[in-house]
Amino acid sequence: MPANKNFILSLDQGTTSSRAILFNDKGQIIGKSQKEFRQIFPKPSWVEHDPVEIWNSQLETAKKTIFESKINTEDIAGIGITNQRETVVAFDSITGKPVHNAIVWQCRRTTEYCNELKTKHKKQIKEKTGLEIDAYFSASKMKWVIDHVPEAKELIKTKRLRFGTIDSWIIWNLTKGKSYFTDPSNASRTMLFNISTGKYDSELLKIFDIEEWMLPEVISSDGDFGSTDESIFGRRIPISGVLGDQQAALFGQCCFKEGDLKVTYGTGGFLLINTGTKLKITDNFLTTIAWGLKKNQNSFVYALEGSTFISGAAIQWLRDELGIIKDSSETEKIAISIKSNDSVYFVPAFVGLGSPYWDQNARGTIIGITRGTTKAHLVRAALESMAYQIADLVIPVKNLLPKDIFLKADGGGAKNNFLLQFQADLLEMPVTRSKQIEATAAGVAYLVGLNLGIWNSTEEIQKMWHPEELFLPKTNREKEYKKWGDAVKRALNWT
Repeated sequence: MPANKNFILSLDQGTTSSRAILFNDKGQIIGKSQKEFRQIFPKPSWVEHDPVEIWNSQLETAKKTIFESKINTEDIAGIGITNQRETVVAFDSITGKPVHNAIVWQCRRTTEYCNELKTKHKKQIKEKTGLEIDAYFSASKMKWVIDHVPEAKELIKTKRLRFGTIDSWIIWNLTKGKSYFTDPSNASRTMLFNISTGKYDSELLKIFDIEEWMLPEVISSDGDFGSTDESIFGRRIPISGVLGDQQAALFGQCCFKEGDLKVTYGTGGFLLINTGTKLKITDNFLTTIAWGLKKNQNSFVYALEGSTFISGAAIQWLRDELGIIKDSSETEKIAISIKSNDSVYFVPAFVGLGSPYWDQNARGTIIGITRGTTKAHLVRAALESMAYQIADLVIPVKNLLPKDIFLKADGGGAKNNFLLQFQADLLEMPVTRSKQIEATAAGVAYLVGLNLGIWNSTEEIQKMWHPEELFLPKTNREKEYKKWGDAVKRALNWT
């Protein structure tokens, strides 16, 4: 490989924005760009995105990042894609035109259908996929499109309907329809993929009335996903790595050993624990494929995952819907302006509760309000809720973790010192923020770099990880945590 071909472009397609981040061969960020796109709410608890808007925003950020970084596209060794998971795009395989808005992972339109499935298939689906039956995952969204979108039904007749998670949609557009792939980390979130056999499962496909030809081919996370069409960047650039956003963050935080764990405070909150090549199915956690690499064709690295649906999105709600803050950066100062939450608790169950409750019928609750409650209490309660939800996941398994372990934090919320200190207090465990806050984009960049020989081993990548700040437990939060549990009980089974 020529010496100057040492840049990697990460396309980080998230729930509220598309970003492009350029890394050099030292793992440093050379340039980045971000663009938000619309959140569409057709009905209460329904969430959609415009797939074309997603693609256009992702393309715009990629071109802007390359331009502003003042590099030649010849210097880009490869592209990695990391993406919001479970969100489904349905489109025509000939025209590439979506038949419906993307149905977002947060969307609850299939709640009733999923509740019906639980009566017959709960154990079977958990054992095959590691997932709980929930509207969160992709399969029920695909089923809804087939049942409710006339154009989809017509396309099935000629085998032209395609379903994909966002990674597949981006790949399709980058290659102008020449490639239609996904990787095991994303496939494992569809509820159609058997995480033991590493294949779409015929029994699961039958349950959801989905044909395998509708779905993207699953190849290794560091596989050959094709090359960009020459018209897009002026030359063909290989797409050499794909990971779902949370698995990418696990890779980016260098959680390569069994027992390593990280939390991402993004739109949702996500805790992942590396369990190595051992497949573990538990009641409290989802089991997901962390990554599947070419060199280990017959095995995956797995992770236990706890998913909370609303984390940073609660702060966004305070900003956009209530208008009590102008920017998320204000929240730390506001939170520390008061000495305590004065027993005000905010359970942000806007779209139900994920792990460990899996209650699709829970709804958002703010409790403990008095005449003296101010916006500072609401802001503090929202930040605390992000930490409480992660505590609900870590505390039950804390004794099973290595004694010297610490929690690695990333995502937008990890910039908030109040949040990380509160998290350390709750868990009675050190929490660290790495210097590389862009763990998701970095993770898929590392994967691409390993694939293309820019780095030779995960040990080499590990040396690039450095902590920025360590938060040690200072205050006992046992009483607050118990009251949080009481608040959650009041939010459960609301609808």
